[in-house]
Formats: sequence, structure tokens, C-alpha cells
Amino acid sequence: MVIVLRDTLEKRGALGQIKARIRAEVFNALDDQSEPRPPLSRENLLINELIHEYLEYNKYKYAASVLTAESGQPEVPLDRQFLAQELNIVEDANGKSVPLLYGILSHFLHGGKEESPQNTLPKGSFLNYPKQNLGKPPTDRNQKGR
Repeated sequence: MVIVLRDTLEKRGALGQIKARIRAEVFNALDDQSEPRPPLSRENLLINELIHEYLEYNKYKYAASVLTAESGQPEVPLDRQFLAQELNIVEDANGKSVPLLYGILSHFLHGGKEESPQNTLPKGSFLNYPKQNLGKPPTDRNQKGR
């Protein structure tokens, strides 16, 4: 009975969420609030924000909450337009529907061979990838591309 229940929870994705929630709660319980955190550098703030946007987009809410708590990142996320300006990114309409991290990765996967003098992210290509594959287990995503 326990094995069947575990398999069912695993297939539904609930088991992973439960484990992530437990990790987040354990971290919060063990986190020493009396020890001050070092100030965030500008670079770390931007990197953390890119990762946080990615985690939220993919509904990794417990991982995002642990990142926020552990890093000392502000609870209120930075404005996306501000983040794009800080990173000198010019987005097209397609790019605004996915996290900036996807566009940055796409830019480097294609060698940054854009013909624009600005740091414009590539149109189409990789930016459509997350919408096409969301909701599928990672193993299915990897098999599709092979």
C-alpha cells in the first residue's frame, strides 16, 4: 500500500513538491537570523533576480523561496524592464513572455551573431522552447530533442 501511494504521488509530481517544501521549512527553521548577511553586490543581485524569475516562471516556488531567504534578495522582485536595462538587453515581443535567462542562453547558444549593434536577443528559436515543453518531465524534454 505504501509503495503504491508513493508511486502515485511521484507520478503526479506531488512527492517532489512535498520534499521541496520540507527542505524549505527545515532551512527556515535552521536559518540563523542573528548572523547578519553580507551586503549583496550589484552582480549578485542581478544574477539572483534572473534565477528567481526563471524559478517562478517554471513554478519552482519552494526553490525560489529558499533562494530569496538564503541570499537576502529583496522579497519584492526587481522590475523586469529595469533588469533588462541594467543588462543592456533589448527584447522583442516574443522574449517578454519568457524569463530573461532563456533569451540570454539563446543569445550565447547562437554565438551572439545578431546583426544589430545593440545587444538584442535572438528572435524566435530558443525563446519558444520553454512554452513548447513546459509540463513535461525533464526526461521527455531531453528525448524529444535527440
